[in-house]
Amino acid sequence: MTDYRMLAEVDDYKQAQFLVDGLSDAGFPVEHTRIIGTELETVEDVRGRKTIASSAGQGALSGVWFGVFIGLMFFILAPGLGFLGAFGWPVLFGAIFGAIWGAIAHWATRGQRDFASIRALRAQRYEVQVRAEFLDQANKAVTEHGLRPRSQTTLY
Repeated sequence: MTDYRMLAEVDDYKQAQFLVDGLSDAGFPVEHTRIIGTELETVEDVRGRKTIASSAGQGALSGVWFGVFIGLMFFILAPGLGFLGAFGWPVLFGAIFGAIWGAIAHWATRGQRDFASIRALRAQRYEVQVRAEFLDQANKAVTEHGLRPRSQTTLY
């Protein structure tokens, strides 16, 4: 297993990215670098209420995209159908079946999750680590090129 040592600890990912990008610009071999998120938390942003109608609408949109894909296949493999013939029916049937499927899927949950949300995994801090044999070279590049990120940073 490779031995990595901490080069810096920063408050957010942009600072870690700034540091690694600066190392790259300074000619440091960044393939020996990694960014580690620490103190992880899951954040779920609730976007709104889900209803049978909204689920049907989302299903219809998914069905339209599937219909476009099928229509593209028809358009390529059966050019005699024309544009409307190749895309019209698949898009229409995709929307109808997608709406039905979306409504049924929502109804089947029986109200156990009546909201839409987006989950994200966030880190409180980030460590920029370098393989042990390159740590002195990385510290030298940080010092020579003024690569200290803009906010509170601990360099090692």
